[in-house]
Amino acid sequence: MYKLRQPHPCIPLAASAALVRFWLVYALLPAFCVPARAQEPPPAETSAKPADESGRQGAQVEARPGYQAGSGQEVVTRDSPATFKVRVNLVLVRVVVRDEHGKIIDNLKKEDFQIFDNRKPQTISTFSVETPLSHPVPVVSVSDRDSADSETQPAPNLPQRFISLFFDDLHLAMEDAVSVRSAGVRILDAVGPADRVGIYTSSGQVTQEFTGDRQLLARTLTSITPRPVNPTEGFHECPEITYYQADLIQNRNDQQALSVAVEEAVQCAFAGDETKAVMAASLARTAAARSLAAGDTASDYAYQHLYDSLRRLASMPGQRKMVFISPGFILSSLIAERSEVIDRSTRAGIVIDTLDARGLYAPDIGGDIADPPGDSYRTAGYKSSYRVSAQSVQSEILADFAAGTGGTFYRNRNDLDVALRESIAAPSTSYVLGFTPQNLKLNGSFHTLKVTLTGKQRFLVQARRGYYSPHTRKSPEETAKEEIQEAVFSQEEGLRFRKVEDRNHDDLTLATAIFDENGNLVAGGQKILEMKLRDATLERMARSGISVKSSFDVKPGNYLVRLVVRDKEGELMAARNGAVVIPY
Repeated sequence: MYKLRQPHPCIPLAASAALVRFWLVYALLPAFCVPARAQEPPPAETSAKPADESGRQGAQVEARPGYQAGSGQEVVTRDSPATFKVRVNLVLVRVVVRDEHGKIIDNLKKEDFQIFDNRKPQTISTFSVETPLSHPVPVVSVSDRDSADSETQPAPNLPQRFISLFFDDLHLAMEDAVSVRSAGVRILDAVGPADRVGIYTSSGQVTQEFTGDRQLLARTLTSITPRPVNPTEGFHECPEITYYQADLIQNRNDQQALSVAVEEAVQCAFAGDETKAVMAASLARTAAARSLAAGDTASDYAYQHLYDSLRRLASMPGQRKMVFISPGFILSSLIAERSEVIDRSTRAGIVIDTLDARGLYAPDIGGDIADPPGDSYRTAGYKSSYRVSAQSVQSEILADFAAGTGGTFYRNRNDLDVALRESIAAPSTSYVLGFTPQNLKLNGSFHTLKVTLTGKQRFLVQARRGYYSPHTRKSPEETAKEEIQEAVFSQEEGLRFRKVEDRNHDDLTLATAIFDENGNLVAGGQKILEMKLRDATLERMARSGISVKSSFDVKPGNYLVRLVVRDKEGELMAARNGAVVIPY
């Protein structure tokens, strides 16, 4: 695959204008393999020229946008919409290893790991050890001043990690909301200069897009408060039926739970007159249906806003993590929604850490002490057992989200700030294992992954739980819209030119995206570089490469530039990030 050198912008035309035009010149070289991920940017004005301008013939042609490939041209560029067909050639798995005390292990080697794909052992073909400083972004200053002054410009803190703090305010109790928002404010110093944090809620009423402004984040955190869908639903009704008990009655046909509700209706509505049991049963079923509908509505709201937050996080250019902060909630019949959250996260490479907002708690047998339930002596024991069971099973959703995405479930802790700090902070050391699936079927199926250690160390291994194989579609455009945003990786292979008579044919698609300091897409373009090279030209380009130039109009500021390259014949992809500083 072709390698991208550091972007080299030319001098802007007018640095004092509201919009500054600058050019990015990329030099493409052979043999490169890095992760690839791109947005779908709008077209931009482009042109290209050979990297070697010494007067040699062959590759030295003027590239004209919109020009249709002619008989004599060897290299031609043209703008074109994306029509990528993505294949997974290399699966990368990020692994964090901790000892029994939670300390990160930083001295492991490739031979210490084993990886299994659908229980079949795989050969680890790539291995790297990464720290928060492993991916410095090359910086170029675009200025009409002296180049020496440009070199003194401070490096911008452009985003590399995006963290979504998702507060489940639909299910939070007031005391839990106070604890988690206080813990959130205390740990903002753990946000690194290359981190961007967004704050979202299950009610959708509090939203703060990704930013590095700690003061703004602190102000937003103070807005976290319980916002139930219907605050009065189930408040001392007759009979009082919780979401958990209603689920037992309506979805699981639990006759004991129904009998308890009927007996409670007899006591509260008919003064203990057992001859009214038939009417009490009708009253109990109605109350159960109403309680179940209210609980399902709250859960559905939470899922829908969780989908929106995941979609926003998936579009950000960098490592992505979500911290789901909630006391948990009953799964009820919404099983597919839980799976959908895990599936979307896995496809987008998002890790979800979960934090039980209740902290360290004891089972609440008697209910809220400030507003005790009106259980009769005939039903008090059963109702207490339902409350204890509900408090236990409502944490299952938190465990599932973390286990399904390779995250960590923080529970039963009275140090919520420490747990939140561990979740937000980038691990001091992580390992990236890569393997090439053998005989991979393009059917969109889910592949389970398991990473183990070859030794007998009692370490905790944290890694993603699986990946999806690509799947074919009738329309390449439809495939591109969904799969171009996934993390796609290339094998260490060269370009596959197709020989036609005396020419070597291949097309390169180059997508350029420019993001601001908070990861928002501000500009971009895409072009196709058509190559019909003679043998001598191909041999020369293998050594010298070829330069491609794109121009963009942006405001002064700090920008992250991402270039993704894909070749047609081999269907391989590669990418490179760079930083551009345009002084005010």
